[in-house]
Amino acid sequence: MRKLVLAITGASGIIYGIKLFEELLNNFEVSLILSHSAVHVMKLETEYKSLDEFKKRFTNYSMNIYDETQIDASPASGSYKTAGMFIVPCSMKTLSAIANGYADNLITRVADVTIKENRKLVIAPREMPFSVIHLENMLKLARIGVTIAPPVPAFYHKPERIDDIVNFVAGKLLDSMGIKNNLYRRWNE
Repeated sequence: MRKLVLAITGASGIIYGIKLFEELLNNFEVSLILSHSAVHVMKLETEYKSLDEFKKRFTNYSMNIYDETQIDASPASGSYKTAGMFIVPCSMKTLSAIANGYADNLITRVADVTIKENRKLVIAPREMPFSVIHLENMLKLARIGVTIAPPVPAFYHKPERIDDIVNFVAGKLLDSMGIKNNLYRRWNE
């Protein structure tokens, strides 16, 4: 089974990261890294009221869940082979740290390793509007091959529920990593 890393930071829109996690677990061994802020936002924006409750939901899958302080975790090493990394949603703090080589926690360290090992990195920055600083950091990363994929929904598929919008965004993120999916109706299908 191929390995992927998914990091979830404390930006609003954690539902995108959780949906992506659910989809990845079907075909990948997933290393999930949660920032402390992500756990807080999860309690605010989802039905999960504790990290233990969240972990219980996924006990039957091939995965590891790490705290951002576990800097000695396997994904922090370039010798830990993965197909790539997602950061969904990605806070501007995390994006800035990655863009400037400030690998002070497990999320930014694994992103740094992903870049240096020339693996695919997909970042879903969650902020609006973007400041010039945000845009410059995104451009810096895009120039070295990082995919910047803000979770922007489309409406040509005529979503009827929030799940339809979440599925569209998760599907587009999977597309960005080259992972086949049927989460949304594609244009003219």
